[in-house]
Amino acid sequence: MANFLLELGTEELPASFVRGSAEQWQRLVPASLAEQSLTNDSINVYATPRRLAVLVKGLPVQQLDREEEVKGPPASSAFKDGKPTKAAEGFAKKQGVEIDALEVRATDKGDFVFVLKKIPGRMSADILTELVPQWINKLEGKRFMRWADGDLKFPRPIRSMVALFDDTVLPITLVSGSDTVKSARISQGHRVLYTPPTPPLGKGGTGGVSIPQAEDYVECLRAACVEVDRTQRKTQIKAQVEAAATKQGGYADITEDLLEEVTDLVEWPNAVVGKFDDEFLILPPEVITTIIVTNQRYFPILKSPDYPELLPYFITISNGDPAKAAIIAAGNERVVRARLADGQFFYKADLVKPLEDYLPKLEKVTFQEDLGTVRAKVDRLCKIASLIANQLQITGEEQAYIARAALLCKADLVTQMVYELPEMQGIMGQKYALASGEPEAVATAIFEHYLPKGAGDNLPQTLTGQVVGIADKLDTLVSIFGLGMLPTGSSDPFALRRAANAITNIIWAAQLPINLHQLLAEVVAEFTAVRPETSAELLDQLYEFFLQRIRTLLQEEKNVDYDLVNAVLGENDPEYTERALRDLLDALERALFLQQIRNNQTLDLIYETVNRSTRLAAQGDLDKIELEPKTAVKPELFQKSSEQAFYDAVVQLVPQTLLSKQTRNYQQLVDSLTEIAPTVSNFFDGPESVLVMDSDPEIKQNRLNLLGLLRNHARVLADFGAIVKG
Repeated sequence: MANFLLELGTEELPASFVRGSAEQWQRLVPASLAEQSLTNDSINVYATPRRLAVLVKGLPVQQLDREEEVKGPPASSAFKDGKPTKAAEGFAKKQGVEIDALEVRATDKGDFVFVLKKIPGRMSADILTELVPQWINKLEGKRFMRWADGDLKFPRPIRSMVALFDDTVLPITLVSGSDTVKSARISQGHRVLYTPPTPPLGKGGTGGVSIPQAEDYVECLRAACVEVDRTQRKTQIKAQVEAAATKQGGYADITEDLLEEVTDLVEWPNAVVGKFDDEFLILPPEVITTIIVTNQRYFPILKSPDYPELLPYFITISNGDPAKAAIIAAGNERVVRARLADGQFFYKADLVKPLEDYLPKLEKVTFQEDLGTVRAKVDRLCKIASLIANQLQITGEEQAYIARAALLCKADLVTQMVYELPEMQGIMGQKYALASGEPEAVATAIFEHYLPKGAGDNLPQTLTGQVVGIADKLDTLVSIFGLGMLPTGSSDPFALRRAANAITNIIWAAQLPINLHQLLAEVVAEFTAVRPETSAELLDQLYEFFLQRIRTLLQEEKNVDYDLVNAVLGENDPEYTERALRDLLDALERALFLQQIRNNQTLDLIYETVNRSTRLAAQGDLDKIELEPKTAVKPELFQKSSEQAFYDAVVQLVPQTLLSKQTRNYQQLVDSLTEIAPTVSNFFDGPESVLVMDSDPEIKQNRLNLLGLLRNHARVLADFGAIVKG
């Protein structure tokens, strides 16, 4: 068995590509080797800012020989009077076999000529030589570039290539116009920490790391101060940061995103502690953290792991010489000091006037070219927040908080701090609101109305924040849809899908009894009153869009089976569609309940009878909301006792169904449907069974109405016609 190493040496790669390319090769390389029937013991992908490598261990030196059956021409064309024709001779020649090797076999389309070819396995080294350029060319990512005068694309120029099959260099050449990169066994060590024993490579390479055998790769690079194992680098960085924070008497604030990014910025990590002046601690911790983390990619140090109070220190992960840590720290401190000084200036300048005084400046900030200013958006947002508050019957102090928060929620956008650090929107609004003497509920809502900022983020926890957040997102949705700028495919520049998801999740999490169907109609009416040229389809487009998002959330986040989601939301069923949008809480409860009774197999007890009744009832004309048998069925037309029993059971079902609908205790409805199931089965198949589609139209309609009533009672829970039998 043999080992194979491929390493691409590059100029500094973007951090996002380092991780992304490694993940791509982790999928691509095993798949392409499997296609070539090249088994292996292990495949490890390594990545740093200056290299991407894969080490495959336990490869066969050669593919196994294999047999391949090839179908040729029809036997009638290949042989005449038992002798081969030119068609047979040509086929045999093409396959590299003698005429005697041809076999005639019967197929569905007649007799055909076949040949069983023995194909010798190719040398693995030859196959790998062909695969390597494919692995490189199939990598995807942002901002690929051409270098030199060729067409080869990569995020940064490729400067060297190692390709070893055990100890043999495979002859591979990458060509980019007049620039070529040929494979060798020489890799690049650390730019600063490694002194090469061999001459440096040209074009940006430090050179000098000779790899004797493919399997020696990781240790050879470690000896050259390069940790190619990304997992090891990440572990080392986390340990070093935690140790450095402990030494300063604090706790490292290590976010996963920052740790991942820093891992892909260095090849030989070394934690360096920097300090900033205590005077900057008067700044909100979020400002300091944003400057240190977002702008500088440094780790803050907290006084306590449970409270965001900061110590005046930060930790840098250096890729430089540890012996020069003091110089590195001093340089980092100068940068941080300058940025914090700017932040301090902006903060003090912003606090000179109350938050409300910034509102006029919003008239000079464009929200969207055709929709006017942010101030105009705030006016729309305030109206929507009022509509929501009225629906929820919010009065008094809470209503005043909502109105105030809606008015002020965008004011911080024109402060100096948010202009300099846009990611601080909402956060600074909360700080400035409190400093201006606004109630805490208003200040908190200003921060919360932006939540969630992404998948997995927190949702607003206060009622004021929830209402203002929904109003803001709903205004964006209706306004952008109103301009005809609907999301298409992966294009969603205004994050409208995320906004609809957020509205739905806030309603579900906070248990807000919002009638979204009515609310959308009211907001669209407000919008079209100002813009009468708006498409008449706007409201229906928004209804459909929300249904799509609800459907996706139920399936992907709530893990409800697709057919059960269809049974709750309806398929081309306006009554069900409207019901779901009128009461999102009920739609969620019914979907989760259906999944529960499917999992515990209770659904099986009622599925057959209810589904059969639903399918037959579709041939009648009974209104789908009718539940009362006394107005829909004529007992005097009954011919069999099973009809009377069915009727009596439905009469007893009415109060149970109405109570279930009122209390949302759908278990009670399912229990009642379970009890009625044997009666319905007897109606269909028992000794007193009936022919539903009777020749007498009146009797037929009477029986269809009976089935329609059962369908309607079941529809209080779900459209059983959409449920697929498990």
